[in-house]
Amino acid sequence: MQPVHDAGFLEPQPEKKISQHRKYIKWTILSLITAVNGYATILMYAQGEIAFALLTVFLTALAVFIFGSNKTYPHRYIYPGIAGMVIFVVFPLLYTVGLAFTNYSASNQLTIERAQSVLLSRTFQSGASYGFDLYESTDGYRIVVKDNGTLLETGTFTLTNIPVAPMELDVVSVPEGKKAPIKTIVKNRGELSKLMLEMPSGEEIRMSGLRKFAAEGPLFTMQEDGSTLYNNREEAFYKPNMETGYYQKVDAENQFVGKPVSPGFVVGVGMDNFHRVLTDDGIKEPFIGIFIWTVVFAFLAVFLTLAVGMVLACVVQWEPLKGQGIYRVLLILPYAVPSFISILIFKGLFNQSFGEINMFLEAMFGIKPAWFSDPVMARLMVVLVNTWLGFPYMMILCMGLLKSIPEDLYEASAIDGAGPIQNFFNITLPMMMKPLTPLLIASFAFNFNNFVMIQLLTSGGPNMVNTSEPAGYTDLLVSYTYRIAFEGGGGQDFGLAGAIATLIFLMVGGMALLNLKFTKLSQD
Repeated sequence: MQPVHDAGFLEPQPEKKISQHRKYIKWTILSLITAVNGYATILMYAQGEIAFALLTVFLTALAVFIFGSNKTYPHRYIYPGIAGMVIFVVFPLLYTVGLAFTNYSASNQLTIERAQSVLLSRTFQSGASYGFDLYESTDGYRIVVKDNGTLLETGTFTLTNIPVAPMELDVVSVPEGKKAPIKTIVKNRGELSKLMLEMPSGEEIRMSGLRKFAAEGPLFTMQEDGSTLYNNREEAFYKPNMETGYYQKVDAENQFVGKPVSPGFVVGVGMDNFHRVLTDDGIKEPFIGIFIWTVVFAFLAVFLTLAVGMVLACVVQWEPLKGQGIYRVLLILPYAVPSFISILIFKGLFNQSFGEINMFLEAMFGIKPAWFSDPVMARLMVVLVNTWLGFPYMMILCMGLLKSIPEDLYEASAIDGAGPIQNFFNITLPMMMKPLTPLLIASFAFNFNNFVMIQLLTSGGPNMVNTSEPAGYTDLLVSYTYRIAFEGGGGQDFGLAGAIATLIFLMVGGMALLNLKFTKLSQD
């Protein structure tokens, strides 16, 4: 029976009170999170970061939907995983693909509104310039301007309280106070540049150098259409070129002439970046060569590391071999040392003039290979170093798989008179390839984008000649993309790099799907 109050009403159950309190707390927290993220979204949108604003809205809405509904509340445990996948996988992928269709670069990063505000803030010397001196007295400082032999002096001011209104200049015969040295002007240039002085003629002048004041005016003036700018110094009109993403001078027939004006702004260019990759000889030729080298490198990396790792795994698993544990530890050491340390050590060992490898080769065979300047030797060095770094991983995998092969197979083979080599190719290798295949596909994809290896060892060099973008003979597609994005001579072309990155994604994804399909067919 339910407990009853004197008034005859049922007393609420404690469980229901707790449930209501939890509900209020939950919705209060969700409301606060929504309010904070909503404010952040508004700030991002105001700064022109529309992509990040949309990402914040999506994640916030998803959180409210999952945590706010009783039906979806059990999914709260997978929300962090979904959010992480969206932030670190889906969003960067979509953002990179989006950049591929724009002219986004070091020179074209702003919105057109931001570019307009930068141009409108520029000034130019619109009148004569006047020399000046800074005088110091007990009650502050004075500026004395020289106008064709006439001395014009301001009132007293302090450097900690610069007047906002223009200070009038009056004619004086002898300035008051002591003339300050140039180092005082240099030290306080930031404060002095805030001064606005008014000549007796009404002309307003500002500090335009360490020894002169001059009249300044706005370089550009916005016209009534809200997009055209008038250059007051050149007396010419500038309009936004929506194809190049720059403001550019126009002639009487509204045709673009002259050089564009920086900073530029971001505009959509459609398939132009992809078209450049496929048609520009300065990009197409190195791109094709780098693509072929990337595939060859990834294949050699998988094949050589697998071959060395598998052979060594069979050797250290050989029962008559004494001290197997010591050999395992020594062979796994290259995998235990951080790769960037090993790569830098090898970079020193392969030094063409002072490296130990060339010293040994010269002493033994009288040769000194140009590891870093000859394209063939540079690629050979990259393959050798990568094999050294990768074989311990394959050896560990193979050691584990060798344990899973039944001993009965080897015993039956021994009865038939088979030797170790026949056992390896007829039993060991076929039994290991099926479970190794997915790992080999992953290794191929990793080496296809092995940026750290190339960047630390050769930085892509030796460089190719006659290319419109920086490219090297040991560059992989990923390092080639990096150099275009951050080392490009044309100003860090992120849009072109995004196009190449999109092509890399499609190629790697396509090859992975084909490998998985063939693997599935072979297993069936």
